[in-house]
Formats: sequence, structure tokens, C-alpha cells
Amino acid sequence: MTALRPEHDTGEEGPYEQRAYEVTGAFEAAVDQLADPLNDPLPGQHAVPRSRADGVPTEAAAAGGARGRHRQAPSQASHGPQGAQGTPSEWYDPEGYERDWYGQQGPVAAPRPEPLPLSDETVALRTAALRRPADPTVPVPSPRAEPEYEAEPAGIPDSGPPTAVLEPQTAEPEPQPGPPTGGRAERRRAAKGRGRRRGGSQQGTTSAAAAEKRPLSRVEARRAARAAKDSPAVVASRVVGELFISLGVLMLLFVTYQLWWTNVRADRIAGNETHKIQDDWAKGRKPGAFEPGQGFAIIHIPKLDVVAPIAEGTSKEKVLDRGMVGHYGQAPLKTAMPSAAQGNFALAGHRNTHGEPFRYINRLRKGDPIVVETQDAYYTYVMTSVLPQTSPSNVSVIGPVPPGSGFTKPGRYITLTTCTPEFTSTYRLIVWGKMVDERPRSKGKPDALVG
Repeated sequence: MTALRPEHDTGEEGPYEQRAYEVTGAFEAAVDQLADPLNDPLPGQHAVPRSRADGVPTEAAAAGGARGRHRQAPSQASHGPQGAQGTPSEWYDPEGYERDWYGQQGPVAAPRPEPLPLSDETVALRTAALRRPADPTVPVPSPRAEPEYEAEPAGIPDSGPPTAVLEPQTAEPEPQPGPPTGGRAERRRAAKGRGRRRGGSQQGTTSAAAAEKRPLSRVEARRAARAAKDSPAVVASRVVGELFISLGVLMLLFVTYQLWWTNVRADRIAGNETHKIQDDWAKGRKPGAFEPGQGFAIIHIPKLDVVAPIAEGTSKEKVLDRGMVGHYGQAPLKTAMPSAAQGNFALAGHRNTHGEPFRYINRLRKGDPIVVETQDAYYTYVMTSVLPQTSPSNVSVIGPVPPGSGFTKPGRYITLTTCTPEFTSTYRLIVWGKMVDERPRSKGKPDALVG
């Protein structure tokens, strides 16, 4: 870089005196002492470089130094050792020197060199800088501080036309709306729009909250009350839905009660009644006429693992629902007792719920034992026949000689009756049996109970 000019250092205006170069040939000697005249040119030698060794213009100076050629005559006559030795000195231009340094016609601007092509790395860095989001806290450097071109290293040939330099694009300022010119409503809408643009969603939320806190007028309160009130159709559908839900819950509870809780309760009652009967027998109490609901015997069905007390009568509440088996002992359906010489000992029991002692009697087959235990003896019957379905009004099935049972004359029989199909009481299922053994209690249990 050249030294500062004297007028810039001292602050003086106008031309300064030429002191160092008054001696003839001193100027040329000073030029020869420069390290590189091409990189540090003097005023007036902007486009015509020369060779330092012999003062002969280079090929580039010969091709484009028209400016020096038309001014070479005065310089050869009066200046420089090259002129004294007969060698033309085309690069020296005293008129241009005087014009640049003394300000007679103003400084001549040097031609701006063409920007050299940028490397790929430089272009990538500038592109990344342009794509990076702007940070308002970081100051943006002035475009002038960035070099316009990079010098290409010596010895590398030109690779083509210069690459375009990407300049940062500045966002255009958003046009500001002018003042509203309409009435009060238009000015209010314009003010609200400016508030939304400036404040964003936070101010919008604040204004909405303020609007919600604003007390409603009488008309608005009435409209809000009417809107919040349900229509008759909605109320009716809600009531119907609640009724159906309640009905479903009740049905579920009822089914649970019927299928589970009644069995639990009946088994407990039947078990207590069995123990009571056995206690009476152990105390030697002689039964007389049995009262309705009074237990007097125990039935055993080994194949079905059934042990249930037998009570007098077929009352649903007093006998059957308590998990016991009822004896048809009341007129007009009165039947014989097991100890009778002849007759049909008819019993009834639930097939489902309430202990369900006769639920699986349809599984009995011919020859399966049925034992009735009383205070004095064990009476053993064997199953002979079954009637899968009959009407509840068919009372002949419990007669002394039941029709369809296969019995042809009076004898000592047993009849078991229950409802069918399961969980209904539409028909009756009948099982018949014939006594094959009577064993006093003193002789112990029969083989059907021991095995």
C-alpha cells in the first residue's frame, strides 16, 4: 500500500512543492527502487506497466498503452535516464502525473479489475450465511466490509467466467396501514386489526378473556339461558336412557340372585334341616303326624351326589324354595309313605335354583340306586323308567300304578318329579323306581351308600 499523501497528513489544501524529485533523474531512480511497480503503481501509470530490468515496455503495455504513446515525446526529450540513453520510456506520463497529483483536471480513476471467480468453498459459505435465520440481537455487517472478489493464486489458469456473487436480500418493510377514514365502527375495526397484528395471539387471548369477563346484558343473559336449557326431546331421551340402564342393572342383579344366591341360601337351610332331622333321630323322638314343612327323611342319590332332606308337603315357600324335597302328602295329591306295604312314594324338587336337588335326574339310568333314609330303616329303590316330558296337570304319574311307568300292579314304588326344560316350568320330567331292599338302621347302611 502506498504512503499517505502530504495533503492528507497535514490537512493543508492545494498543491505541495516538489522537493525530492527536482533533480533530474531522481524520479526514475525512485521508481526503480520499488519492490513491485505493478502492485504499487504511481499516479498516472494505471494501465501501462513496464519491465523493471531494462525499461522496455512489456507486451501488454505495447498492446494497450495507447495513452502512453501519444504522450511519450515530451517525456523522452526532458526526463529520465532512459531518454538520455535513447531507450523510449512509454510508461511515464508527466501530464497525467501533474493532473493526478496537482489536481488540475481531477484524479483519473483507475479501471476497476474484473472480479476473479470465487472458489466453491467461498460460495458455499456465503450461501449458508444467507440461509441462516436472522437474529435481531446480532448486528448485521455492512456489505462494504465484505470483499467483492478474491485474488486467484498465481499459476492457476482461469477456469471460466466469474461466478456471480450472492448478495443478501433484505426483507421489504411491511406497509403500514393509513389512518381510517370511515366512521366510528370502521375506525374501531381498524384499531382491532392493528392490535391483532402487533400483539399476536397473546393480545388476542387477552382481549377474548376481557370480553368473557364483561357482564352480559339482560337480553344476552336470556339468550344464553335459553341456549343452555335442554329441549324436551333431549330430556325425554335422557330419561329413557336412564330407565333402560336402571332396568339392565336390576335384571343383572335378579339373575345373580336367582342363579347364585338362592342356591347358597337353600343349601344352608337344607343342611341345617338335615342336621336337625338326624338330631331328632338320635334323641329317639317318635314322629306322629307330620306337619307341612316338617322334615322326616333324607334322600340319597349316589350317582348324582345328592343328599337332601325330605319334608312334608310341596309348598314352594316352606319346602321347595328352602332346598328340600317335598312329599305329596296332602289331598288331593296324597301319596304313600316308604314304610307302607303298598303305594307310590312321590316326591317333588327344583331342577334349577333354590338348591336344585333334582337338576340332573334325567341322567339316571335303569338300575341306578335311590335310597330313602328314615328314623327306623333304609329303603333302597332302583330306577326303572323315565317320562321326559308331560303336562303339569297330569297327576296320574303319581298314582298307585302310574300309567306309562311300566308297572302293571300295585307295589312299593317311588316317583321323582321336576320342571323341564331347564330354567322353565312349562312341563314336568318324571322318573320312576321300584323298591328292592328295606334295611333296618340297626343293620347299618345298605351297600348303595357304603360303596
